[in-house]
Amino acid sequence: MSGPELITLGCRLNFAESEAMRAMASDRDDLVIVNSCAVTAEAVRKTRQQIRKARRARPDAEIVVTGCAVQTEPETFAEMPEVSRLLGNRDKMMPESFASDRSLVSDIMAVRETAPHLVTGFSDRARAFVEVQNGCDHRCTFCVIPYGRGNSRSVPAGLVVERIKALVDEGFQEVVLTGVDVTSYGPDLPGSPSLGLLVERILNGVPDLQRLRLSSLDSIEIDDRLFEIITSEPRFMPHLHLSLQAGDDMILKRMKRRHSRAQSVEMVARLKAARPEIAIGADIIAGFPTESDEMAANTLALVDDCQIVFGHIFPYSARRGTPAAKMPQVPVPARKARAERLREATARQKAAFLEQLVKTEQNVLIERKDGYGHGENFADVMISQASVTGEAIVGQTVRSRITGIENGKLVGEPV
Repeated sequence: MSGPELITLGCRLNFAESEAMRAMASDRDDLVIVNSCAVTAEAVRKTRQQIRKARRARPDAEIVVTGCAVQTEPETFAEMPEVSRLLGNRDKMMPESFASDRSLVSDIMAVRETAPHLVTGFSDRARAFVEVQNGCDHRCTFCVIPYGRGNSRSVPAGLVVERIKALVDEGFQEVVLTGVDVTSYGPDLPGSPSLGLLVERILNGVPDLQRLRLSSLDSIEIDDRLFEIITSEPRFMPHLHLSLQAGDDMILKRMKRRHSRAQSVEMVARLKAARPEIAIGADIIAGFPTESDEMAANTLALVDDCQIVFGHIFPYSARRGTPAAKMPQVPVPARKARAERLREATARQKAAFLEQLVKTEQNVLIERKDGYGHGENFADVMISQASVTGEAIVGQTVRSRITGIENGKLVGEPV
């Protein structure tokens, strides 16, 4: 084994930061780093489960636990006998933390700048994730993440462009810009640049970058500049993941979201009218406190209204210290049943979406040696090995004719 073992839970930003930690602790073969998630109670439970599993597998290793769950409830993990020490979200981005033997959980709300450690790439992936923003200034009533990540702060555009140039030089064809609240990029920087301006600078400054994506967005914050890039720039991939959360106006208000149902539907309609091939993903919470059957039906209908083909569906999970945890709760069985109906609805949308792609040609970025990759619209594709000489080259983009669908994935062969 070379370097630390990484166990990562949660969002794309966590995966990017895990790679940064791998580089900072590259000489520590005796180390297991568990990068935790706190978005739901289930995520915290899975973190504890992974810690116990890691200790059984490596009884002599130093197990360092970090991430949002540690930042928001350090006492939970300090009490676990399997844990060697804790690092908060600020501290995990400091190289000196991995040379110490102390637990360090700094006040995340006091952090005013992003850590300078932008990920330099993934050793086993064709795409790289680049952190451009961290933290969140909003206070949705269900969310504990701002208390794990701190206030919103942005990476200067020049540093982002420089890092992406380096990634392209290393051979990466696709970059995903990540953050906790990516559409809040810029107000804390000189001149208050927008996310649209950042994307424009990347595309102009790195002409050899073939594919660019954004992580989860708030649709209400897609301004005219960003809209124009999303719908007209061929190197910006036709796939967006939107933080919709619900499809009922009263629930959205109680969540303290900044958009209405109509605004979500209108934005998706505008996007698809301008660029019909755009595929829509979304985060949706089922069974938020006070949600009635009628309110749940409005959210269920949103799946069809917005043609959501990639659904991240979560039954509501009460997080300690959040306003929603004090609201009248929907019974757990009802939350799970509503989540299942939402998953079924997105599965139907995805099936129809994939069916439309059969007999088309797609540009597929190969991510595994078995020929698996993603199309520009983020559809899963398996390139037939029978028609590829030797193993597929990871990181290569293959023009592929889609011949069918197997196990929820497109099947194709090189053109």
